[in-house]
Amino acid sequence: IGNVEGRDIFQGNVDVIVCDGFVGNVCLKVSEGLVEAATEMIRKGILGSFKAKIGYWLARPVFREFKKRVDYAEYGGAPLLGINGTGIICHGKSNAFAIKNAIIEASKIVENKVNDKIAESLAENLDPLKEAE
Repeated sequence: IGNVEGRDIFQGNVDVIVCDGFVGNVCLKVSEGLVEAATEMIRKGILGSFKAKIGYWLARPVFREFKKRVDYAEYGGAPLLGINGTGIICHGKSNAFAIKNAIIEASKIVENKVNDKIAESLAENLDPLKEAE
């Protein structure tokens, strides 16, 4: 709990980042742009030489794992918290695979009673604050 540096976002040091919509959108769009730019640079580099093509072929499992980790469609979307229900915010260009994964994530949220657990935790943690007043 506390401040998060930009480098922490991608190193697995945080699970959730709370920020305003502008900052969150900037982080999201920069991340998307970086992945697209890096992917294109790597693709051009691989297509540029026979040795690079052989190297790619040998490293395919690593590239596949990288793609799974950075492809928004693998996650489907992000849960919309603070509503009395379950909502997943998907990317505007989501394909059928991304929508399927978003539905699976929504199902897990309902199955694990995430909203109930959040409400219970808030109630437990807000009671001591009320007593202090």
